[in-house]
Amino acid sequence: MIRTAKAHWAGDGKSGEGTLTTQSGVLSSQPYSFKLRFENADGQAGTNPEELIAAAHSGCFSMALAFALANAGFTATSIDTEASVDLQPGEGGFSITAIKLKLTAVIPGISQDQFDEIAAGAKAGCPVSKALSAVPISLEAVLA
Repeated sequence: MIRTAKAHWAGDGKSGEGTLTTQSGVLSSQPYSFKLRFENADGQAGTNPEELIAAAHSGCFSMALAFALANAGFTATSIDTEASVDLQPGEGGFSITAIKLKLTAVIPGISQDQFDEIAAGAKAGCPVSKALSAVPISLEAVLA
């Protein structure tokens, strides 16, 4: 399976603008720019690479968790994951310095220890977690 996305950019890094389009059409000429990435405090006018990484990671982890739970004999009523991607300036430019996964799940019949173990395994086994393994990834898991 191969999925694609395309970026178009015109201009320099600070004043230029671009668009992002995904194979599925979920993003279709979605605007992104320096201003949208670093200056738009509400994040509503466009997207940026960190937001897309957060979306990919939260979705991948949630699905990995659902499969891991099923393999252990559990079915989640709900799995809600928020991923926060921390972009910080440093020597040589900006870097993603941390990713925080915040999970809240409703899973009938599971113990806290089982939940913690399965969630940790899903975090480690999620393909996006593996791809981003150069960055510290933390998990806060709450069984509701």
